[in-house]
Amino acid sequence: MSRKNDGKELDSIFDDLLAKMEQSKKDIFLISEQSRQGYEEMKDELEEVRLNISAIVKTGDLLEKKTRAARRRLAEVSGSFNSYTEQQIRDSYENANNLQVQLSANRAEEKKFRQKRDRLQRRLQTLLQTIERAERLVNQLNITMNYFISDFDKVEEAIEKPQLNLDYSLRIIEAQEEERKRLSREIHDGPAQMMANVLLRSDLIERTYREKGAEQAFREISSLKEMVRHALTEVRRIIYDLRPMALDDLGLVPTLRKYLETTEGYNPGTGLSFDSHGTERRLPSSYETSIFRLVQEAISNAIRHGKATDIHVELEWLKEHVNIVVRDNGTGFDPGIVKNQSFGLIGMKERIELIKGEFIINSNLGEGTTLLFQIPYELGI
Repeated sequence: MSRKNDGKELDSIFDDLLAKMEQSKKDIFLISEQSRQGYEEMKDELEEVRLNISAIVKTGDLLEKKTRAARRRLAEVSGSFNSYTEQQIRDSYENANNLQVQLSANRAEEKKFRQKRDRLQRRLQTLLQTIERAERLVNQLNITMNYFISDFDKVEEAIEKPQLNLDYSLRIIEAQEEERKRLSREIHDGPAQMMANVLLRSDLIERTYREKGAEQAFREISSLKEMVRHALTEVRRIIYDLRPMALDDLGLVPTLRKYLETTEGYNPGTGLSFDSHGTERRLPSSYETSIFRLVQEAISNAIRHGKATDIHVELEWLKEHVNIVVRDNGTGFDPGIVKNQSFGLIGMKERIELIKGEFIINSNLGEGTTLLFQIPYELGI
């Protein structure tokens, strides 16, 4: 009886803890969204202030030229009283004085807007830090909650092997969370942004129809259809990227070949080629998934960041390991500078470490990039 009561009490404590953590996550998310909204509004305000400063500076430059000319005129008139009438002298003096007053007012206004710009920039930086902290907190809460949920039914076993279970579970959950974050960013930067543009364009079509007639409105509709078609393509690409079904059914090589063909179709102007040498073999699902994700991330980086127009992927099946080479003709980078700052490269390194492989980067600015992944076969396969 005592053990049953203890179990119920433990369940109650556990449920209460999860509920509080979930509420905390929602509160943090709300803070993050409010901060993000404020950040976007403040960015627009900052851009308006910058435009104002630019206009004020142009006006000030013009006033300064006019003031210098007025001063020269006043000096000329003042030095030759006999050659000018009293009215001309008075007009020269008033004109120089008025321009000086306008220039002073212009400089004061410029100073005011520059101070406002500096305040906005500081507040934007603070908001950005708040958003980043909120995202980290939510990520940490997700990791903790998933760890509790996944391992609660194995408490006794976890107690016997605490460190091993903790490290293993956290690494898996962290990988899952990073994948979710990547997917969230892709949706936010791709389809979500496109659909927001579609909404704006739909409002524009209504106004175009009222102001310019049906013919111009139909042109806008054609442009809108193209935008929707592109958004649909992005959604399909993201769905495919989540987990190609062919990976389980056909294996790594056919899936990579199909993925490269699909990616080439989504990126006109970029050529992708694939070769596989040696005796191909099926690997454990975790290995095939990791290799696929490594190639996927390498190609994504080459297209997005390297602006590559030619990418070649090569698999070499050897006796104890498989080599994967991804070579592109993109802009390249300095590995010493980028390696520890790139989320994509860090993610690749972590995946390689999980399957006890090696990762080599060869890149120089303007000379493209070559990535080599060496994956050892799991014993017994």
